[in-house]
Amino acid sequence: MHFLAIKREISVQLLLLAMCILLSLGGSAIGQTPASPTKEAPMTQHAAGPFDVKVTHQDDNSSDPLLARMTLDKHYHGDLEATGQGQMLTAGTAVKGSGAYVAIEKVTGTLKGRAGSFVLQHTGTMTQNIPQLTIIVVPDSGTGQLEGIAGKMTITIAPGGKHSYDFEYTLPAAP
Repeated sequence: MHFLAIKREISVQLLLLAMCILLSLGGSAIGQTPASPTKEAPMTQHAAGPFDVKVTHQDDNSSDPLLARMTLDKHYHGDLEATGQGQMLTAGTAVKGSGAYVAIEKVTGTLKGRAGSFVLQHTGTMTQNIPQLTIIVVPDSGTGQLEGIAGKMTITIAPGGKHSYDFEYTLPAAP
């Protein structure tokens, strides 16, 4: 029995020694997966500038005057030099200053020198002249050098009707 105890003790010591060697060579502990290299999260960036928009009512023969369909034709300037083409659906209400709209817009051009396109989803409501607007980049819609883009846009309409945008976005590092 004494011989078996010594043999078992040597086996445990050899196992511990092998684990120490494995760990010192950069291996992982038993039962754990090797650590993967950490990927840095893309930094949030901002783009801003003015834009022009032309909204064209479509003759959709709706029997309800509170519902409408329109096309969007935009020209972005500043950090985003691009055109935007889209479709918008609107709903008015009996209360002046209240309503809603949804739109899909494809933006094509350059964003701070990176060329490609992406799609924006608009969701807007107005409650007695108080607006609430959400514009987000449709996931996985980026193409070209804008592949992987994510973000949200805010729009400001100044007195006199001048439009501007502020675009908060992330992009993978340029290849």
